Amino acid sequence: MDSHKDVSTVLSRAPEGLEAPLVRVEVHLGPGLPQFALVGLPEAVVRESKERVRSALQTSGFDFPLARITVNLSPADLPKEGGRFDLPIAIGILAARRLIPSRALRKREFYGELSLGGELRETAKLLPALIHGARSGNELIVPEANALEASLVGGGRLKLAQRLSQVVMALKHENAEGLADVSAATAATPALVSLPDVADVRGQFAAKRALEIAAAGEHGLLFVGPPGAGKTLLAQRLPGLLPPLSREEALEVASLESAAGRRPASGLRRPFRSPQHTASVAALIGGSGLRPGELSLAHRGVLFLDELPEFPRNALEALREPLESGAVVVSRLKRTRRFPAQFLLVAAMNPCPCGYAGDVRGRCHCTAEQVERYRHRISGPLVDRIDMHVELQALPPEHLVEEADPAVENSANIAARVAVARGLQLSRQGKLNGRLNAREVAQYCALGRDSRTLMTTAIARMGLSARAYHRVLKLARTCADLGGSSSVRFADVAEAIKLRALERPTC
Repeated sequence: MDSHKDVSTVLSRAPEGLEAPLVRVEVHLGPGLPQFALVGLPEAVVRESKERVRSALQTSGFDFPLARITVNLSPADLPKEGGRFDLPIAIGILAARRLIPSRALRKREFYGELSLGGELRETAKLLPALIHGARSGNELIVPEANALEASLVGGGRLKLAQRLSQVVMALKHENAEGLADVSAATAATPALVSLPDVADVRGQFAAKRALEIAAAGEHGLLFVGPPGAGKTLLAQRLPGLLPPLSREEALEVASLESAAGRRPASGLRRPFRSPQHTASVAALIGGSGLRPGELSLAHRGVLFLDELPEFPRNALEALREPLESGAVVVSRLKRTRRFPAQFLLVAAMNPCPCGYAGDVRGRCHCTAEQVERYRHRISGPLVDRIDMHVELQALPPEHLVEEADPAVENSANIAARVAVARGLQLSRQGKLNGRLNAREVAQYCALGRDSRTLMTTAIARMGLSARAYHRVLKLARTCADLGGSSSVRFADVAEAIKLRALERPTC
């Protein structure tokens, strides 16, 4: 706090993706005609805060100073956005008038948009700031409307307020105990979420097995089949096979949602993102304002791309690097941000433009050239990065009309096997099989003589690339883990090869 008369400094933080750089809100009340100047690269919403702050102060019982008011948001070269600076500016004006003691502002950060009546409203993109502020050891004062984000961070150094006058009263008495506390005991309480069950899907046993393998080793999956075969139905049931998020993972997922301007979901539910096929590159990777896109919002969860060939070609090609690195880099002008994007990709497509190729009733009238052109919408390098390609057939009529079989395996049983297989992988190599690099594949996915012979034949007949070869080995390792085997068996390799037997488009 500056000891100079009529000058105050209040701490806050700016939204910068998952980062939250510290911002010093400096307020100076000087002589001259009444004027309110706001500097420090404020965007339109921040510039409008002067009117909200004026009304909020007056309706809260404080006189607005008739002076030349200069508010500097430092550092000056950092863009400022959102209404979060309303409360710090109002507190700074009152502190500059000596209505709040300067020592009450030390080691405290303030956030909140003000209504004209002085209420603190919910503030967007706040969670990254709360995380960084809590790590710094400062006390954080935030709107009660942001209690969900506050509960995810938890701790006794985080206070909730409903009104500006409530904050001022607490600071005047130099005691924030009058504000609502956030108990760490309530942080990230698991929510009971009912997820779709695999038992609801009739037939399609090979596809269900592929879902189990995908969940166990975090392998990408492509379903190819006619309309109504159950591709979307199967994809929607994948989150129910995955273990719940840990508290650290849940906080990471919630931070990405908050950085995107979304209200974080409560509980430990894994995200399931299903963007429409008209989505652009910016929507998938990240848009203006360095916001995370769909790939990052699917972090630690599932990204489902239905009607895969209908996506713009450049949007699909943007998937290639994140599938390998598990991250995306968003660059806008001179600003660059890196967002995590470790998602489980599930895609679906029809076998041809009309969707009925191979139908026994002869409903498909697509020519071979049309089918080839349709499949060429997905590049070979992208398909090469998807671990499994599974063909689905239309269900026979008798499977549709028969009563549900109570003996059909449900998601809970499959999820139990998945959890065991994941535990084996994490204890053996510290990561899931789908994330192994080339050196680790050679170390943990060694083959016996018969398996090597089978693999050599498959490479020659199917034209597998080196990347596809490594992905088959990782698939085989996951199949072995699900079977409780310490080594990769011949049957595991055969199953893995079968899961990549779909004829891929060629460049």
